[in-house]
Amino acid sequence: MDVLARIKRLIVRRRYRFAVKALVELDEDGLEPEDALEAVLNAQAIKKTLRSQSPRRGRVAEKLYVIESFSYRGALLYTKGKIAREAGEEVYYFFISAKASRYVD
Repeated sequence: MDVLARIKRLIVRRRYRFAVKALVELDEDGLEPEDALEAVLNAQAIKKTLRSQSPRRGRVAEKLYVIESFSYRGALLYTKGKIAREAGEEVYYFFISAKASRYVD
């Protein structure tokens, strides 16, 4: 199963969490957490995959997924998150960042 489908399944199963940073960004942009969820569910592709550069991660660089898509009310959102694992099993999708997209092609 591709990564985007796995992320969407975790969200549909209500297996997601938001970082405080993501919630603050959404609030500052007049958006709700539901907007971020809708944007991921509407996404056609993952825009970019990054390797975490966080010094807290130690030696293993986590994969971070950037997804840019529209909510049901038409807001274009930028989200960045990761699939969190415990004991090797996918547990939930963790939103690290979620905000109105400022990117214009």
